[in-house]
Amino acid sequence: MVVFPLAMMEGRRFAAPWLLAVLLAYFAVQLFASEPVFYESFDETFEGRWIVSEKEDYKGVWKHSKSEGHEDYGLLVSEQAKKYAIVKELDAAVNLKDKTVVLQYETRLQTGLECGGAYLKYLRPQEGGWIPKEFDNESPYSIMFGPDKCGYTNKVHFILKHKNPKTGEYVEHHLKYPPSVPSDKLTHVYTAILKPDNEVRILIDGEEKKKSNFLSADDFEPPLIPPKTIPDPDDKKPEDWDERAKIPDPDAVKPDDWDEDAPMEIEDEEAVKPEGWLDDEPEEIDDPEATKPEDWDDEEDGEWEAPKISNPKCEAAPGCGEWKRPMKRNPAYKGKWHASLIDNPSYKGIWKPQEIPNPNYFELDKPDFELIAAVGIEIWTMQDGILFDNILIADDEKVAELYREKTWKSKYDVEKERQKAEEAAAGLSDGLSGIQKKVFDVLYKIADLHFLEAHRGKIIDLIEKGEKQPNVTIGILVSIVVVLLTILFKILFGGKKRPAAPVKDASETAKSAPAETDNSQREEEHEQEDAAAPRPRRSRRET
Repeated sequence: MVVFPLAMMEGRRFAAPWLLAVLLAYFAVQLFASEPVFYESFDETFEGRWIVSEKEDYKGVWKHSKSEGHEDYGLLVSEQAKKYAIVKELDAAVNLKDKTVVLQYETRLQTGLECGGAYLKYLRPQEGGWIPKEFDNESPYSIMFGPDKCGYTNKVHFILKHKNPKTGEYVEHHLKYPPSVPSDKLTHVYTAILKPDNEVRILIDGEEKKKSNFLSADDFEPPLIPPKTIPDPDDKKPEDWDERAKIPDPDAVKPDDWDEDAPMEIEDEEAVKPEGWLDDEPEEIDDPEATKPEDWDDEEDGEWEAPKISNPKCEAAPGCGEWKRPMKRNPAYKGKWHASLIDNPSYKGIWKPQEIPNPNYFELDKPDFELIAAVGIEIWTMQDGILFDNILIADDEKVAELYREKTWKSKYDVEKERQKAEEAAAGLSDGLSGIQKKVFDVLYKIADLHFLEAHRGKIIDLIEKGEKQPNVTIGILVSIVVVLLTILFKILFGGKKRPAAPVKDASETAKSAPAETDNSQREEEHEQEDAAAPRPRRSRRET
């Protein structure tokens, strides 16, 4: 509530001229604060306002299209297995420093997303002579944000490209343990809130999914601030350093009755051939109803032989063919003898190089954000039907919330109700019951746990199969439980510890690790063949 001072002197006018100026200034500030810094609704065609890349690799066709079931327009990815690039230069660059900045946009995966990206790139000011129609994967950006899914990759990226103050090089810093991508075909709104206290929050449909700190080594990989110390690269392990915690007992002796050559299995001498066994009948016979094809050429195809079928005489008998005694475990089997393990008296522990001051260490009070000069979409995807809409940059969380309610919520509610109606019309056996939905919601939250990051793709794949095939939900749930138990077992009872690898600083890490956002690399990893090789003719049935 705002209280304005009023002159309350009796017998005088109390609306002083300066008060009117204050009121006008106040309402002007409120009006200005309610407007986004940048907003694109795609209500009108993008042509002439957004620039489509003319680079040779980007053959995907963008279309101005309605969202299915709505009158609302968006920017549509219209073809499968293509690269797409389009960019919009801002009228004025956006400063991310020392204030709240909200990045928000909607996307709808109308045909699903098996392999591809649906993220945005917020470009920093380009070098002189940069031409927007040459926008591509190499165009430098400040922030990359949004869904990406392919194989075991399933995440809502948030990547900050930050300039190392010591080397001057730009390094990609990836948010650790980002949330997964919603698996349905509904419209979703993605929000990233950058705060002046170094906090970043990721929201999906207005619900907070991740909160992190830009300067925390636990939240970004590689961390923005390098470690103060690093392992000494010149420190070498002494030759007499013994890392074996256990060793074979040198005093142990193999027992005299230990037979290492005894087989694991032997014939069961007590077994008796079942009565009625047909020794002279083969298990398979030529199909008496099979005939040689009219177009069979013996010279080209070889001698024709009838395909085999199971011998019907064997179905009524205990068995056919030569009878052999079954095998059983050999009670005398002990395997190879090994001396028992004892504590190693020379054990010194796992060797690690000594720590030395990191020459590349620097301190940082807050990230040195680059300006945002343009917004671009540069993706490679196997799917069509990806619709982008309502791209917003604001300096007020309330503005982003207002636009979510205004542009997204009504569409999402309509789509959700339509989805429920379709599931109800299909019957309970074809849809997910309320209990099943709750179970899958819990499983998605489990998949987002930090310690499951390396296995998240596999777990989410199983969850999505369960959602698509609700009639096998129990089997899917069992599979997920087995995966989780296996992971927990590995964490609790993992293999031998290895010497710690030298820790690299941020710039070295960036040089040695390939960028996860390289579309050409993604294409090499996931490209699929369009046609299968012709099947050769066979001279006889394969069995």
